[in-house]
Amino acid sequence: MAKIIAITNQKGGVGKTTTAINLGASFGVLEYKTLIVDADPQANATSGVGFDPREVTGSIYDCLIDDVDVKSLILETDNPNLSIIPAHIDLVGAELEMISISNREHRLKSALEQIKDDYDFIIIDCSPSLGLITVNALTAADSVIIPVQCEYFALEGLGKLLNTIKIIQSRLNPDLDIEGIVLTLYDTRLRLANQVVDEVKTHFQELVFDTIIHRNTRLGEAPSFGETIIMHDATCKGAINYLNFAREVLQKNDLTKMKNKDKQIF
Repeated sequence: MAKIIAITNQKGGVGKTTTAINLGASFGVLEYKTLIVDADPQANATSGVGFDPREVTGSIYDCLIDDVDVKSLILETDNPNLSIIPAHIDLVGAELEMISISNREHRLKSALEQIKDDYDFIIIDCSPSLGLITVNALTAADSVIIPVQCEYFALEGLGKLLNTIKIIQSRLNPDLDIEGIVLTLYDTRLRLANQVVDEVKTHFQELVFDTIIHRNTRLGEAPSFGETIIMHDATCKGAINYLNFAREVLQKNDLTKMKNKDKQIF
């Protein structure tokens, strides 16, 4: 049965989608069957794995609004063991349309229950907001990963997000855990970046992953080719960072051994 992880932060530009697609791709090459759910109207995860959102015929919107069979929406990517439920621009209006739907906070959870047994991980890429679609993602998820950029306003809004997670835990999803905070966009040349790392680790201690995602040219250009970093340049710093991050998540979940008992990831 899949572990469902929501990648969320209401701040934009923190490496949220980059983390979703590259963590998913890393799980895939480590032989864990993974599904990405693009729950962001910008559809960056969809284009980031090689699909044109304008040409997608079915998206997560159809599942949330029209009860379309979720299995019919899944697209296979070129990455090993990685599939995606794409997003479409229609998702922009979904929150308004969902207001009148009963049990609206549980729409995504109900859909993913149908396919949970088909995957090892389901990763939800949330929009940079705390609206109804993000609430759906948090209600469906087993845990949350929060990307935080190593820049001046790193902690801005993080308290509000953690408060929202507490509300979801108390009202909609008591089993929701915070998987951890991952530091992104780290530039070794900047003293400020090191200060931010120290500050976040001081505030959140064991919640912060050891792996830090560095600023990397290849990582930044990969989406323009419609490729994850694993497919674009598996030897670059960004790919190594995300593979290490995937291993750390697996280790945290006691999944460091692959299905073949004679093989190990490490």
